[in-house]
Amino acid sequence: MSSGIHKVIDSRTVPMAVEIIPTKPGIEMAALTDVGRQRSNNEDSYLYWESESDPELYRKGRLAIVADGMGGYEGGQEASRLAVETVRQVYAEYSGTDAQQALLSALRQAHETIHRYATDHINLHGMGTTCTALSILDHELYFAHVGDSRLYLVRPDSVSRLTRDHSYVSRLVETGIVRSEDAESHPQRHILTAALGSGREVEPDAPEHPVALQAGDRLLLCTDGLWSVVGEKDLADTVRSNSPADSCHALVKLALDRGGPDNVTVMVLHVTS
Repeated sequence: MSSGIHKVIDSRTVPMAVEIIPTKPGIEMAALTDVGRQRSNNEDSYLYWESESDPELYRKGRLAIVADGMGGYEGGQEASRLAVETVRQVYAEYSGTDAQQALLSALRQAHETIHRYATDHINLHGMGTTCTALSILDHELYFAHVGDSRLYLVRPDSVSRLTRDHSYVSRLVETGIVRSEDAESHPQRHILTAALGSGREVEPDAPEHPVALQAGDRLLLCTDGLWSVVGEKDLADTVRSNSPADSCHALVKLALDRGGPDNVTVMVLHVTS
């Protein structure tokens, strides 16, 4: 397994302080997870990885992952933990040069790992997880995802949601049955149509081309415990006007102030150069 800087938060621990994750120059980042106000356990996990080796950092870039587990107290925790750890291992050990294919391969392997784990542990039948993973390589952003954990790109004059939810309501929006402005508050917005570990096969979403990044860009990775109660404008304004650490603290506080109905996990990456 490749060595490197990596931080994984096991969903059975719920830190109350923002994690300011050490990185090599070019990126500043922080993360925070919270159980919320209506759950007794945290089924989210997150992870950051970059190689300690400069040549490998140049070849692999930086990796960030968020996962939101489902399947009961133990099942959801195990599914999200397996997802982030498997994605990190597969990505770090990928022998090719295509970062996008490395992410896709990593998510597919995570799906198989979780599915096999559930088969071997009958009490965890039905476990699964969302997973959104990104890599930054030479000022290009690659990403892949399954489920409804989101990735946003925030710039001084714009905000773009880069991921498309794999959810029942998202399908209703695409077919014109539900208006996009009503989707965030739809009572069935949390019903997923795809998750790692769920079903025999899964096909992660990924962009056709990497997104070019520039100094000043901010990336927000989050679970639905945030975006379901904090609107896009508030997300962007908060990330735009604060450091990564302060952004994480402010966003989680907003989610809690608005009821905190679910676990909430936030990662903010600031491209500094």
